[in-house]
Amino acid sequence: MATMTLTPSAAKRVAWIAQKQSRPAILRLSVEGGGCSGFQYKFDLSDGPETDDLVSETDGVQLVVDSTSLDLVGGSVVDFVESLGGAAFQVENPNAAAGCGCGSSFGI
Repeated sequence: MATMTLTPSAAKRVAWIAQKQSRPAILRLSVEGGGCSGFQYKFDLSDGPETDDLVSETDGVQLVVDSTSLDLVGGSVVDFVESLGGAAFQVENPNAAAGCGCGSSFGI
């Protein structure tokens, strides 16, 4: 069974965004075709998990991933990183064979 991990830093950021938007603290990670390497990550706040979602929880914040996307990102760690280049959610994906400089797309 695939797993997903949301770091405490990412959980804190999701909770902050959710509070600002008066939404539940649930981050949905999905994968779409496109980007410079073939697939790209998409992050959205969710109102709740769907029936086929994998749900992971960190510090009261849920990370939900649909079963199709899970095939491409299973075992990944979602982090929130702040650097000179800006602040963003990043996916450390053990399934990605290639990535791009911006870190938002990957190839298998």
